[in-house]
Amino acid sequence: QVQLVESGGGLVQAGGSLRLSCAASRRTFTTYAMGWFRQVPGKEREFVASMRWSGGRTYLANSVEGRFTISRDNAKNMLYLEMNSLKPEDTAVYYCAELTNSGDYTNPSAYDYWGQGTQVTVSS
Repeated sequence: QVQLVESGGGLVQAGGSLRLSCAASRRTFTTYAMGWFRQVPGKEREFVASMRWSGGRTYLANSVEGRFTISRDNAKNMLYLEMNSLKPEDTAVYYCAELTNSGDYTNPSAYDYWGQGTQVTVSS
C-alpha cells in the first residue's frame, strides 16, 4: 500500500504561482506513472499532468500547457506540480495519484493510489 500526501495548495491571485508537492510513503518497482488531477464540485476529475516513472517523459493537459510543469525528486520520493500564470479557472482540489501498471495516464480510473487532495483557489 502506498500513501500519497499532497501539500502546497492555497489562495493566490490570478497571474500568481504555486508549487504543489506530493510525498509518497514508498516507491515500488511497479510504478508506471505519477499524475496530477483536479476536481471542482459537480464535475468529473480532470487530468492535469503526468510523468512516466521510467524515462521521465511528461504529459500535460492542453489547458495547462506552457503554464504548469510536473517534476520529481527520486531520492525523496516526491512529485511536484509547478503552477504559473494561474487563472481563476484553475481553482479546484488537486490530487496526486500513482498508476502501478501501464494504462491510460489521462484516465483517473486507471490510477491505483490517491492522495487526499489540496485546495487551490485563484482569485480574479
